[in-house]
Amino acid sequence: MKRIGVLTSGGDNPGLNPCIRAVVRMGLHLGLEVMGIHRGYAGLIDGEIDEMDARSVGGIIGRGGTILGTARCPEFYDLQGRKEALRTLNRFGIEGLVAIGGNGSLSGALELHRMGFPTIGIPSTIDNDVNGTNISIGVDTALNTILDAIDKIKDTASSHNRAFLIETMGRDSGYLALVSGITGGAELVLIPEEKTVIDDVCQTIEDAYIRGKTHCIIIVAEGWGPGTQELANQLQERQNELGFSVRVTQLGHVQRGGSPSAFDRLLATRLGAAAARELIAGNEGHMVGWVQNDVRLTPLAEAIAFDKQIDRDLCELARVMEK
Repeated sequence: MKRIGVLTSGGDNPGLNPCIRAVVRMGLHLGLEVMGIHRGYAGLIDGEIDEMDARSVGGIIGRGGTILGTARCPEFYDLQGRKEALRTLNRFGIEGLVAIGGNGSLSGALELHRMGFPTIGIPSTIDNDVNGTNISIGVDTALNTILDAIDKIKDTASSHNRAFLIETMGRDSGYLALVSGITGGAELVLIPEEKTVIDDVCQTIEDAYIRGKTHCIIIVAEGWGPGTQELANQLQERQNELGFSVRVTQLGHVQRGGSPSAFDRLLATRLGAAAARELIAGNEGHMVGWVQNDVRLTPLAEAIAFDKQIDRDLCELARVMEK
């Protein structure tokens, strides 16, 4: 193998650029040519590919987002789209592919592998729902961004004696909400994986008021039903009995941006370097993950077999800490 490609696909997050940098620099160290594929699988189909060298990735280790760009690619779900991708890879002389992303992106890498093309995956999603790794690239920075917001909102909530609903990302996974709620000292965490009725939320706010607290912080994952806005509407109708007035903060895409933390920079560097090594060693069809403080290989088919479930011990810990 003399030439490999690297792409970032799906949602962006802090840590992608350090990972790209590691793949490129380890590839060059191993005597490979490294091609950067822009806009994920969409750019792969369209042939948006450039050769990368050490200067291409200079100064990007502390930058958020991805210099290669990313995009959704519905065409890749179809066999014809994947054939076009293979045609492009062959046209550019690329003999192996490193795909950085979440479950959808890793599924794409698996499909190419099943079609006979050497691929290897790297888990990168702030939802932290990929099997075969204890933590994915971008999670630590996203959590620290949320935690910083919680601390600041808690200041203003205490000044005005308010209850705040702080919505985090997590359409299908409550990981960010759960961990940030525990580490941010929230009074309640609402996640898709656990059912909580609005009456229980009201009771939590009322109890906090009666105990003499100057604020009440509730972390809500965006995928929790009946939803943040519906909850806010009902709470605001019952403000007189709750004691606190209620406000809403939706953190939104601020969680995806920013300079990656030291942990994410190191994790991304280790996984990116390992991916380049394992690809030329013949371990295609795998994902490189971080398990028990070491790089581990997991077959792509196992990594995407199902979404990693939330840690129930963390759920219990959150309930204890909320009291």
